[in-house]
Amino acid sequence: MSDPRTTPSIFTRGAVDLGALRPASKPAPAGPAGPAGPATSPAVSPAAAPQPGGAPPAIIDVTEANFQTTVLELSMTTPVILDFWAEWCEPCKQLSPILEKLAAEGGGSWVLGKVDVDTNPRLAQALRVQGIPMVIAVVGGQLVEGFTGVLPEAQIRQYIDAVLKAGGVEVAAPEDPRLDAADDAMMTGDLDAAEAAYRKILAESPQDHAAESGLAQVELYRRVTGVDAEKALAKAAADPDDVAAQQLAADIEVLSGQAPEAYERLVAAVRRSSGEERDSVRKHLLSLFNVAGPDDPAVASARRALARALF
Repeated sequence: MSDPRTTPSIFTRGAVDLGALRPASKPAPAGPAGPAGPATSPAVSPAAAPQPGGAPPAIIDVTEANFQTTVLELSMTTPVILDFWAEWCEPCKQLSPILEKLAAEGGGSWVLGKVDVDTNPRLAQALRVQGIPMVIAVVGGQLVEGFTGVLPEAQIRQYIDAVLKAGGVEVAAPEDPRLDAADDAMMTGDLDAAEAAYRKILAESPQDHAAESGLAQVELYRRVTGVDAEKALAKAAADPDDVAAQQLAADIEVLSGQAPEAYERLVAAVRRSSGEERDSVRKHLLSLFNVAGPDDPAVASARRALARALF
């Protein structure tokens, strides 16, 4: 499996209803990475131990199960900066130690929350993680823009200062209540209700990109439910000309936080195919673009690559 893109970029995204990430009342759709478990950080820091006076630790492991308490509730009093990583990601091993050091130096002024995208694929997908390492913050229950890739320590300090000052960073706007209901349905695993809600929004507002993205996510979850990710990726690697295998592998990569790799996979499949197969791959790739939304820089780059492959 190849590493994700490593070029640093400011990560700006549309609003997400973080309240929809409360613990699910029934099982959510099965993700391709296997059962979620406690995240294991690439480097264990003493700052992860409980702090004096009952203060939260400087570093915490964030999972789909504890997001409500360890991030949303804590962010009401203490900014939480999220570090999305994976064990196989080499750039993550460069960025994480810097963040952990700065969290320890912060003295409780902010908390570093580490999210393993392999064991928490639905959380990564809900927060629109398109590549790792990725950093975003949560302040007062609202998302704050962040960055993707490895930045110099000086720039990371500037970002943290901006988060702490709050006024220097754009905070995501509140969600449309209709989207709240649709997102809630998706996060609790009721894909039929989520689909109906997103389609209703699009019928009323055809240009609503958030609803379009939500509907694409529902379709994505349906395609990967019950799939053995390891076998599916192996099948795609063994037969590059198997269009269906390449499409499923791309779905798994998107849910694993490797959207740029998924896009590259399908652009390559477009080049190798023709006729109806080529059109099928093209449409599948466009559906994955909808998951990320039109403003994602990886989508813009992949669209250019698709155009070159087609023409």
